[in-house]
Amino acid sequence: MNELKPRIHENGIDYILVGDYYVPDLKLPEEKRPIGHWGRLHKAYLQNYRPAVYNELVLSCRLHSVLADLNEQANDRFSLIMEQMARAEGVTEQMKAENQMLWVQSMNSIRNRAEEIVKHEMIYCHYSGGGD
Repeated sequence: MNELKPRIHENGIDYILVGDYYVPDLKLPEEKRPIGHWGRLHKAYLQNYRPAVYNELVLSCRLHSVLADLNEQANDRFSLIMEQMARAEGVTEQMKAENQMLWVQSMNSIRNRAEEIVKHEMIYCHYSGGGD
């Protein structure tokens, strides 16, 4: 009887010998970036409302990368919106020094509105599945 090789390469896939069977030697891509707050929100949205898209991302090993990218983009968008709203509404460091309570109220209002904008534009939106 022929001796089975411990590793083979067929059809572009590496296989390892486990007992009497060859099993695909699949490795997940290493991703070090965190998915963060926005990524977790989008993941929950996909799981609950777009399960086919979620499963496709999981099976293609792209879920973590997509969520990490989205988190970075959403953080940048959130910061930009906060900055623009604060400038437009005259919420400054001078206001903070003169009337802290008004400044805190104004910043909380801006933060809440900016969060809603980012959620509407990026987190709970229709996912096309193309071009990351």
